[in-house]
Amino acid sequence: MKLRVGDTVIVIAGSEKGKTGEILSIDHKKERVIVEGVNKVTKHVKPSQSDPDGGIVSKEAAIHVSNVAYYDEKAKKAVKLGYKFEDGKKVRFNKLTGKVLKETKRK
Repeated sequence: MKLRVGDTVIVIAGSEKGKTGEILSIDHKKERVIVEGVNKVTKHVKPSQSDPDGGIVSKEAAIHVSNVAYYDEKAKKAVKLGYKFEDGKKVRFNKLTGKVLKETKRK
């Protein structure tokens, strides 16, 4: 999987098609990503010690990684990513422009 937490992606399939957002988390085992502001669901939460009020909470649900693509801000469209070696390091690059992507900070 060439996507990382913090990358801006665009949804390319499904009911949320065309929306963009930043990747908040990735589940590598299930091949799913949580994208900020995409695939919002409402969840009924029981009152607990950590959340004494409970109530209805709106949060992002996971979507399959095949339904998102890296979003290039300059080109304003989805692009494919690739790997190449520069100075002995494996780096990601934009296949449309050939530019190397700066690494995002992992949480």
